[in-house]
Amino acid sequence: MVDPVNALLIAGAAVLLMAAVFWPRFGVIARWQRMRLTSRRVLTEDALKHLYDCEYRRIACTRQSIAGTLAVSGDRAAEVLEGLIGLGLVLSRGEVFVLSEEGRAYALRVIRMHRLWERYLADETGIGETEWHEEAERQEHRLTQDEADALSAHMGNPRYDPHGDPIPTSAGDLPGKRGIVLSELAVGDIAEIVHVEDEPAAIYAQIVAQNLHPGLRLRVLEQTHDRVRFEAEGVENVLAPVVAVNVTVVPLVEERPDEPSHETLAHLRPGELGRVVGLSRRCRGQQRRRLLDLGLVPGTLVRAEMIGASGDPTAYTVRGATIALRRSHAALISIRKEERA
Repeated sequence: MVDPVNALLIAGAAVLLMAAVFWPRFGVIARWQRMRLTSRRVLTEDALKHLYDCEYRRIACTRQSIAGTLAVSGDRAAEVLEGLIGLGLVLSRGEVFVLSEEGRAYALRVIRMHRLWERYLADETGIGETEWHEEAERQEHRLTQDEADALSAHMGNPRYDPHGDPIPTSAGDLPGKRGIVLSELAVGDIAEIVHVEDEPAAIYAQIVAQNLHPGLRLRVLEQTHDRVRFEAEGVENVLAPVVAVNVTVVPLVEERPDEPSHETLAHLRPGELGRVVGLSRRCRGQQRRRLLDLGLVPGTLVRAEMIGASGDPTAYTVRGATIALRRSHAALISIRKEERA
């Protein structure tokens, strides 16, 4: 005879197990279905972004390029494309695929959310440059249109993301490409960086390591098949051509009269004076606010006092107070040397 207590316990465990598996919102099956739908949506939206990127760069989009971008098999890429075609978002032109008007509008919405989030991360947080893209990749699939509009309004409706990519408006308007790649400049040319490509990550890390960013002005010193050597903010940089093609610039006819000094606070030696000209555009968010709060605003006179025993940080006198800045932070502050106060 079955023990009633054991039978009750077994029945209760079975009920709990069934609930854990089949509960409408929180059960295993419900969560699996949401994850599957989310995964399908992510693939769909990433495919649309790739299609738009191909259109923007005027290159053909194929099943193979979709598979490579999404990191899926050719068969899975074909399934994604079939779904997009079925939804009327993509049109087939033999082996080449293009966006329909509806598909282009959808792609621009996703791109807008991605670039707005990157702008937010750059200006409002302390997250490093190499982390912006990956974090924005996650958020672009979660933001609603209303949330994206609110985020844009909060930041003053920025036109470009921190890499120099244009941010589509809520109506889907987007300016065309501008500039040429750095490797196309000639020796002696002066140019301003307007865009840095953030993929692949390994090459972007090299660009970040050399402090290259939109808004930076440079002068080409050497251009060969092996390297591009140039000067920016008083520092010489060298890039391999494979990296240089990921930096887009706009050639300049001449320097503007108000061109900031190429010297930075990091160039001051103990006892020397410098007047702040401005902060680098690479200095953003909390870091920028901190330097401004310390009084490092245009026109402020700064005196270098002493350098730490290890060579870093350096003590400076600013508005009667002594502060310590690491060289990497001092290099963000453009100055004009002064002979005396």
